[in-house]
Amino acid sequence: MNRYPLWKNLLIGLVLIWGLIYTLPNFYGEVPAVQVSSAKATLKLDATVVSDRVASVLKEAGIEHDGVFSDPGSVRARFASTDIQLRAKDAIERAFNPDASDPSYVVALNLLPASPTWLSSIHALPMYLGLDLRGGVHFLLEVDMPGALTKRLDATTGDLRTLMRDKNVRHAGITREGNTVIVRFRDAEQREAGRRAIQDSTAELQLTERNDGADDFKLLATLTAQAQQTMRDFAIKQNITTLHNRINELGVAEPVIQQQGANRIVVQLPGVQDVAKAKDILGRTATLEVRMVDDTPGLLEQALNGSVPFGTELYTERGGSPLLVKKQVVLTGDRLTDAQPGFDGQTNEAAVHLTLDAAGARIFRDVTRESVGKRMAILLIEKGKGEVVTAPVIRSEIGGGRVQISGRMTTTEANDVALLLRAGSLAAPMEIIEERTVGPSLGAENIEKGFNSTLWGFLAIAVFMCAYYALFGVVSSIALAANLLMLVALLSLLQATLTLPGIAAMALTLGMAIDANVLINERIRDELRNGASPQAAIAAGYDRAWGTILDSNVTSLIAGIALLVFGSGPVRGFAVVHCLGILTSMFSAILVSRMLINFIYGRRRKIDSLSIGQVWKPGND
Repeated sequence: MNRYPLWKNLLIGLVLIWGLIYTLPNFYGEVPAVQVSSAKATLKLDATVVSDRVASVLKEAGIEHDGVFSDPGSVRARFASTDIQLRAKDAIERAFNPDASDPSYVVALNLLPASPTWLSSIHALPMYLGLDLRGGVHFLLEVDMPGALTKRLDATTGDLRTLMRDKNVRHAGITREGNTVIVRFRDAEQREAGRRAIQDSTAELQLTERNDGADDFKLLATLTAQAQQTMRDFAIKQNITTLHNRINELGVAEPVIQQQGANRIVVQLPGVQDVAKAKDILGRTATLEVRMVDDTPGLLEQALNGSVPFGTELYTERGGSPLLVKKQVVLTGDRLTDAQPGFDGQTNEAAVHLTLDAAGARIFRDVTRESVGKRMAILLIEKGKGEVVTAPVIRSEIGGGRVQISGRMTTTEANDVALLLRAGSLAAPMEIIEERTVGPSLGAENIEKGFNSTLWGFLAIAVFMCAYYALFGVVSSIALAANLLMLVALLSLLQATLTLPGIAAMALTLGMAIDANVLINERIRDELRNGASPQAAIAAGYDRAWGTILDSNVTSLIAGIALLVFGSGPVRGFAVVHCLGILTSMFSAILVSRMLINFIYGRRRKIDSLSIGQVWKPGND
């Protein structure tokens, strides 16, 4: 008798129901939405307050919406049409950003899944769609590596001045000419002392000597090839990290941000409708600065009255309190090598641990030694405007290049500050050298063509199987449909990004998946030709075909994993669908099809024949 135990039938049934539920969100599509997120590093978005305010603004403007939703970083309102969406964006923009030149919030057009709430509540979400299916914008950014090198050499020039002063080496001037830093000396003895000091301090500079006169001894310093390569790699990685943080403001699902060549970065933003807003956010240039707070009695009140003292600027710190900060920059973000959240070892409060480079450590040690008890402000300068990220009190001299910032911070705030300090600014300037926009209509056309190709491929396979294998062909077709259902459900659950190559892999998976059922059906035919009873033929067909099915699928899976590991972009998208399709095909072809065959034939002890098409007996040909 061919029967599965009840628990196995129930388990397979539950898996199929799960697949159906997690596939459903993909049929509801997307609706227009407006997203509100923070545009400033120091402005923490309170989702509850902003949600209520958005709802109130829409109500006052007489604009109907289909719900206001929030997540940790943004608030989104859903609308019935793009016309209503555009009206809502204008109303929200006016309410949240009264000063257009200094916006506090990013108000961007977006798209949201139109799935029912009950599906969203169990995290049944649609697959992400790639740029070629959903539409959006593609940018190619070029990192200004010569500019980054110049910036690094200017910093090195300042470092060498500090080093010569610390080592009591007399020099006649330090300047940068092109990609070379020139240190001038009056005599050879001082030049040799300068050489030793530089070599003891860093291994990143290559030194050569040159004499241009009786009292003009020069030391030419250039960055080594290894140091230049390290600088380029750091600039690319830092810029990619910063771009990720900025694009999060747009709420883009699965953006593609990757390096292309030595000095270029590709950015693909699927579903972005507001291209101008995307360019504005990507094009930001921000720097970090450390300055001292001017706590002189009476000066803050004077500044609040409109008379800001010379050499200072008025800012607002995180809690909203006014702060008078000196214009003189003590340290810039170039000297910061790392920033990690942690805890104060003494008070167990949330803190941020900073690591400075050698030059930064020396500067910080000198400043903190002279400023114990005073406040130090860390600012993020963007578009000519500065924001105070934090302003701690200096408790003691801080040496060694490791700095701790603590006091009145939650764990979340410590994480945010560390992120800002670590990746708040670009390591090197960039410019957009290529821009392509894929319209939603073209994406919809690609989806329709991909869907039709998969549908017609499935129908062609089903017609052939039903015609050639009769009832067993119908069962194989149902198992193939279950395979497609499971594959889409898995992609949705993993929140994978579906692209045109992914749809191609899906169509290919159908052809490969039916191969297992062909092997099983032909094996059952062989058993019937050899005189086995129908029940025995079914059992032997599934059992003996298993080894062949496993071997063929494992070899295909190895090829798919190789594409996944070594491929990139569209190739990886193809490989993900291919590998998942192999796994789901083994489940559907073996377990689902046999469960259905067991329901049809398993309860009957006496079976005269199987509906599996024409079985040619030996001797009949």
